[in-house]
Amino acid sequence: MLHEILLSLSGHPSPLLTADHSSPNSILSPPEKALLSSIAHLSDLHCRLLAHTSTIATTHPSTICQAVATAIRSTHLAQFQRKVLEVEDGILRKDAGIVGAYNIVPLTGIVGEFSGWPRRMEWFLEVVEFMMRSNGGQTKKCAGAMIIDKLCDSIRTGYVDIEEAALSLVRVAETAWLKQISSWVLYGRLPSFGKEDFFVQLILGDVQEYESKPELLPAFVSTPTANSLLFIGRSLNHIRVKGISSASSPELDLLSSHLQQLSTLKFPINSANFSRVIASIRLSLSRTTLQKLLPLSRVLEILFLLREFFLLGRGEFPLALITEADEKIRSRWRRADNIGYDKRDNIGNIVVKEGEISAVLARAWAAMGLLQGQYVDDQDEDELLELARDLVQLTIPKSTSTPSKATATPQTMVSTPFRNLLLSVPVSLTLQIPSPLDLFLTPPDVQIYSGINAYLLSIHRAHLRLTDLWKITALRRDHPSPPGPPYGSSTVGRNKVRTLRSRANERSAAMRSVWATNSAAVFFLGETEAYLQGEVVQGTWLGFKNWITGDVASRPTSSKSQPIEDEDDIWLQAGKEPIAQSPTYTHDPQSLADAHRRYLSALTSSLLLNTPSFTEPLYHLLQQVDHLVALVYRVHSIWQSLDLEADEGVVDAFSDFHKEENDVKEQLVVIANRVKGAIEELVKCLRDIDQEKEGWDNGFSELVLGEEGAYVPAKVGRVDRLLMKLDFGGWFDVTKGDGDLVRDGDSDYDEL
Repeated sequence: MLHEILLSLSGHPSPLLTADHSSPNSILSPPEKALLSSIAHLSDLHCRLLAHTSTIATTHPSTICQAVATAIRSTHLAQFQRKVLEVEDGILRKDAGIVGAYNIVPLTGIVGEFSGWPRRMEWFLEVVEFMMRSNGGQTKKCAGAMIIDKLCDSIRTGYVDIEEAALSLVRVAETAWLKQISSWVLYGRLPSFGKEDFFVQLILGDVQEYESKPELLPAFVSTPTANSLLFIGRSLNHIRVKGISSASSPELDLLSSHLQQLSTLKFPINSANFSRVIASIRLSLSRTTLQKLLPLSRVLEILFLLREFFLLGRGEFPLALITEADEKIRSRWRRADNIGYDKRDNIGNIVVKEGEISAVLARAWAAMGLLQGQYVDDQDEDELLELARDLVQLTIPKSTSTPSKATATPQTMVSTPFRNLLLSVPVSLTLQIPSPLDLFLTPPDVQIYSGINAYLLSIHRAHLRLTDLWKITALRRDHPSPPGPPYGSSTVGRNKVRTLRSRANERSAAMRSVWATNSAAVFFLGETEAYLQGEVVQGTWLGFKNWITGDVASRPTSSKSQPIEDEDDIWLQAGKEPIAQSPTYTHDPQSLADAHRRYLSALTSSLLLNTPSFTEPLYHLLQQVDHLVALVYRVHSIWQSLDLEADEGVVDAFSDFHKEENDVKEQLVVIANRVKGAIEELVKCLRDIDQEKEGWDNGFSELVLGEEGAYVPAKVGRVDRLLMKLDFGGWFDVTKGDGDLVRDGDSDYDEL
């Protein structure tokens, strides 16, 4: 019986322990049954652990789980096996601690030898079953970070034996995880095995880009540290893939020092120590290699480009782009009108192709070049404009994917399709990120800039189209003078003048409500555009630029590319003594990238681009403005045709202009009311946003604490400032209800 017990404890199931001894005819007494049941439970735990650890060590996709399972099997289960052998050796040697008088081995003595193992074996089984979780049902598949967190929590159970076992397994798990991190931090390479379990994942696409998955990181890795890890690996990978070489290669000069810093970590890894080591590696890499690849002058150059062209800092660019886009649409309509009805291909003749979209941007660049030649000497070349010609593109987006979580701002931009308004297809202004600026600027950042550009450009376009209506002088003022004598003195001449004036008065009366609505829309869009551009964009940009350059006072912003001298470069100022007690500002690329994303986050929030309750009615207003402008031009064309028919006798047999005039006038009334209602709805939304303090307060919820000199976006562009301007303008009278369009002393606006 003793050899059966020892064999079963060694991992070989025994019929003696697995048999049913509950029958009354059993030869075992109740105390013996209880003792054998405890041994059977321990034997069962050992057998299950052997089977499970073998399965995990050979099939589990996580190398960390494999390492933990192997450690349990090779260390702790082997220790249990040695304990079994010690008990057997004591029995054979007739050790008095186990063997009693007359060579009797009491069962209680054997059970007592293993009294400390059941709790440990049960805990080992709990850990192993946790690692064997699959994707089925509600549970997630166990990742390396999850088992590390579980083992760290088990250290604080209060049992000394469990604490010791957990500490040994934590050391094994964190060592395996640190090996994966070392491959990424030292060489910029993903682990050769277990990539799915690593927190850095390669994004499938045309451009090789990486993202960080927080769920695959242990709890002791903070978010700033995770961003630093991603940045270090991306930088090293960029240097290796691009084939950039220098006299001081990071693999040669920095490898030993970085490896030495990683080796100073003690297990279990402390969050503060780990963050300190990673920050030290990041700064070391930035100050030696990256300062030569990515100087501050290059960063400011690309930021000025984004400010001038994507955020519409250079006013002639949106004007030229909108003008060329409208001309392209008109040319497509004229071409469709000239084609016979039997040869028309429905809307296919109107939709702009991708090649034509690129041509629109090319003509906008040419128009800006001609405008520049009128005010700038031939020798004074606009370097920023030339750089924009090379990098900026106008394309049709191939997908509607959103920025990844790793690099996107915390505030999610709304999906309102403002990019559909410029042309008949959705278009986006994009930027080819040159090397090595991709260390600082990522494709998701460019997507955010594209969304902001489409938003601002659509408002500016609607404002321009409405103001252009006032250039149609024949619609605004038409008071024909009487013809000269002798025709003007005759009855026929006087009747002709009365007819012309009656027609003009009738048309003027029909257009009064349209002009009133147009004026209100121009005022609303003008004030909104001035608020977004003058306060939000400019104020946020100045704060960010001054943080980068270290200027307390605002530096002058020019539409031209400002040359940046070497002495202004923060990389070259690193380690120098401050001059005249002026603080030295040094920002490594990763700090710049984090600050840039906070800048985009604050800008998106202050522009209300994360507030669908505002963007949706705004998009509806812009659509109705386009419809209103089209109807005004159409009614003007119809009246010109009617004047030719009545005055000159030019008759179009294929058109019924009187019927078209009545239809268009009815539509004008409907669309004018829709524009008025859209403005009322937008003002109401702005008041709700101001009361709830959302849209301008959410962008500053994530601040960097505990980091000296970190960039904190300034709170600019409060909604109440825009509402104050709208109320002060007199167009929106709160006494008559939110959004009522009134103006004292003008009956034209009372008709609305």
